[in-house]
This record gives sequence, C-alpha cells and structure tokens, in this order.
Amino acid sequence: MIIPIYGYGEPVLRQVGEEISPDYPNLSAIIANMYDTMYNAYGVGLAAPQVGLPIRLFIIDTEPFSDSKELTKEEQQQLKNFKQTFINAKMLLEDGEEWSFNEGCLSIPDVREDVYRNERITIEYCDENFNKKTEVFDGLIARVIQHEYDHIEGVLFTDKISTLKKTLIKKKLQNIMDGKAFPDYRMKFANKKGR
Repeated sequence: MIIPIYGYGEPVLRQVGEEISPDYPNLSAIIANMYDTMYNAYGVGLAAPQVGLPIRLFIIDTEPFSDSKELTKEEQQQLKNFKQTFINAKMLLEDGEEWSFNEGCLSIPDVREDVYRNERITIEYCDENFNKKTEVFDGLIARVIQHEYDHIEGVLFTDKISTLKKTLIKKKLQNIMDGKAFPDYRMKFANKKGR
C-alpha cells in the first residue's frame, strides 16, 4: 500500500529513531508499504521517519543507479542486485576518501545538492528477519546507506551543505513546508492540512 511521504519541516524527520523489537506491531506490513511507497516515488531508499514512524528502520534498493554508463560492469551488477532492509542500524565506522555526489530526498522534492560523504562504511544492523549482521559497504551503496542512516538520526542531507547553499534553497524549503511542492507522489506537508 502506498502511504504519504512526510515533507521537510515535519517534526518526525528531526527525531532520533527508537530501536524496535521483532514483535513491533505490523512490522512486515510497514516494510512492504515502505517498499511500495519508495518504488511509487522512484526512490532508492526510504526511512521510517519519512512515513511518520520515529523508529530505526530504513530500506534500500539501488537498482535504478545500475544503468549509469560511468560505472564498471561489476559496479552495475552490484547496484542492480542490492536490495536490503536495515533495522536498528548502528554506524560503526565511516572511512576512506570523502567524495561528492548530487543527492536528493523524497521528503525534499525538487531540491538536489552536492554532498560529501566517506567512501566506505562499516555498519551493524538486523535484516527483516532480525538476523544481526555487520557489513562493509563502499561507493554508491555506502552513500545511499549513509543518507538513509542520517534519517534515523534526525539528520537531512540539507544539513550537510554550505551556509550559502542553504540560503539559496531557503525559499524552496519553505514552499515544501507550505505544501507548494507538487511531486508525482503523495506527501504530507508540515504547514498544510489534507493532501
């Protein structure tokens, strides 16, 4: 089921997510709805706070990045097959060179900015069956994980850009809060009732 995505300015996007247990109510339905919602909005990741739930849960499917001609065949294959649910994730290490990539966010439609992130991460998490894992990721997969992980820490990608860039997008962010953004997916806006 497709559910509304919470827009910039919604307080839940600034909350640090709570850890959950395997008996969290309707967890499998929540995860299924999040995948439906993410695919409907052509996203590559979605975190629970973006659908109004202040919990440590996010999902990723990097397949849309796999057709980039700038990638090696191996990288394309890796991105094509990476689909994962992350529960109670804990970032253990971010290392390697920082590199820039033009990021966007389903909660902040029509805003894209270059964000610097480390190229490699070590993360501990549970999958959808609550199997605990510790894994190392790099490149675009690491970046998407870092972006979604930020969401469960109450951080948005716009927090990671320069003061000048923040000033330049201020009006766009206000428009999102006021419901004057018109993406082709359902959203819930901070200052607008309905929709």
